[in-house]
Amino acid sequence: MNLNRRKLLSWFGLGWLASLLPASLVGCSDTKAPESSVTPAASAPAAPPTSVAASPSGKFKVIGTVAQLEKDGQLISDRIAVVRDPKNAKNVLAVNITCTHKGCDVKWKSADKKFVCPCHDADFAPDGTVLEGPAKKPLQTYTAKIEKDQVLVSA
Repeated sequence: MNLNRRKLLSWFGLGWLASLLPASLVGCSDTKAPESSVTPAASAPAAPPTSVAASPSGKFKVIGTVAQLEKDGQLISDRIAVVRDPKNAKNVLAVNITCTHKGCDVKWKSADKKFVCPCHDADFAPDGTVLEGPAKKPLQTYTAKIEKDQVLVSA
């Protein structure tokens, strides 16, 4: 077979592109947790949504200070929002701010004591349960606590 330089280089280019395809597909794949790992609010209205326990290493990370939480009414870090539990002000609640309907960032409305999605007006309770759709799944929750003057969330 007689290959000239141009054909040889085109074959190398084609091989290079083919080798990138699997990596590109993995990079574009959905990495969200399977639906079965999230408890729908409608199936257990009296129970809080499934919490993410402390990481296997048992480590918590500092989200902010209690003073910041009191001043701002919320703390947000790494897509996690922490608010006071309206039912027990000594406790804090932590949720992922990504709306489970279309992925917009929910906003804390302290006057109403709920998270609201600005894209489609879904409402979530402070513990992440769905109050009003169109969202059907609760927000992901995390274990949160106060130690000394710091607010900590499982990492």
